[in-house]
Amino acid sequence: MDFSLNQEHEMIQKMVRDFAVREIAPVIKDYDRRQEPVPFSLKRMGELGILGLCFPARYGGQGMDYISLGLACEELEAVDTHLRVAMSVHTGLCAMSILQWGSEEQKQRFLKPLATGEKLGCGAFTEPGMGSDVAAMRTSAKRDGDSYLLNGEKMWISLASKADLALVTVKTNPGAKRTTDSLSSFVVDLHSPGVTRGDLHGKMGVRAGSTGWLKFDNVRVPVENRLGEEGEGFKITMSGFDNGRYTVASGATGIIRAARDASVVYAKTRTTFGKPISEHQLIQQKIAQMSQDYEIARLLYLQVGWLKNVGQRSTLQTSYAKKFATEASFEAANQAIQVHGAYGYSDEYDAERMLRNARGAMIYEGSSEIQVLIQAGYALGERADKPLRCELPAYDEALWTKS
Repeated sequence: MDFSLNQEHEMIQKMVRDFAVREIAPVIKDYDRRQEPVPFSLKRMGELGILGLCFPARYGGQGMDYISLGLACEELEAVDTHLRVAMSVHTGLCAMSILQWGSEEQKQRFLKPLATGEKLGCGAFTEPGMGSDVAAMRTSAKRDGDSYLLNGEKMWISLASKADLALVTVKTNPGAKRTTDSLSSFVVDLHSPGVTRGDLHGKMGVRAGSTGWLKFDNVRVPVENRLGEEGEGFKITMSGFDNGRYTVASGATGIIRAARDASVVYAKTRTTFGKPISEHQLIQQKIAQMSQDYEIARLLYLQVGWLKNVGQRSTLQTSYAKKFATEASFEAANQAIQVHGAYGYSDEYDAERMLRNARGAMIYEGSSEIQVLIQAGYALGERADKPLRCELPAYDEALWTKS
């Protein structure tokens, strides 16, 4: 069993870290205070190939494996969560779903511009009255000749006002015996007539990220934009969540590391009772816990990346990684504030922004409570992985790097 990173992994890690530290870190406090998106972050991520890291070269990607995606998310969120959120919705939810479920024609048409960053994508699932209960969504699509008419509204959608395309799951057969068979998924051009959208303000965290709403009023979507078959929308959405949760888990791991590193630096320079606070055992206890949690979270997400690489389903392991890393990141940021004392309560230091940013990940893309239900279902034998018609393709270096 080899836990070491290969040369390509280390190269990706350094490249993404350099981008985030050099270009985003110097300006993030200002944009967070203003509650405005960093205007150049997504463009630069596209230019550097970060948005298309784990896609085959023939679809415009960088030909890297799924572990590379996790490493990139850790480095991005160690600087600010809005960078990783972009990876979650653009890469994890939207583009990876197309890689898994799309036809060859759809991959050429949609995946190529997404992988290169020419176009931005998002996932549109949550509705004003529906979050974790995916099967209860009300947005609908009705077949009309060679297209569908979409009507409804999606809420809390990251990149809603910035994206060009959205993977949208809607109800197409309300009379289906099983509610999970009533849904279908579509790749929707957000510049289509009938689409309106806007931004949400006043969020606790991820203030430099774009979060908004989408409304569909008789939006005509061609049949060829349907992803998978009618009635497969629930499966497509759940498999997309597996990918999105992997990015959330690996990103949250970055917050744990950043909170630990910031605490170490501060503890070595802050003096109380005649010595640096790093020499006080209670401060050491906090830093030791952060270090332990970082190693656990990192191993959990690397396991998921490995499972994806070899083509194995990882729903349970992703749930473990997502729940542990997000909760540990919130606690790490909370303890980092305690280490910093009054300064930690101020936005002069990064700890308070880490805390605000970490809190949301315990809710979105499957709350901690949903993860408990998933894990209990497997443990009790009430849940098992069933074969899907389309599985996420295993990583094949020879195939992935071939143009």
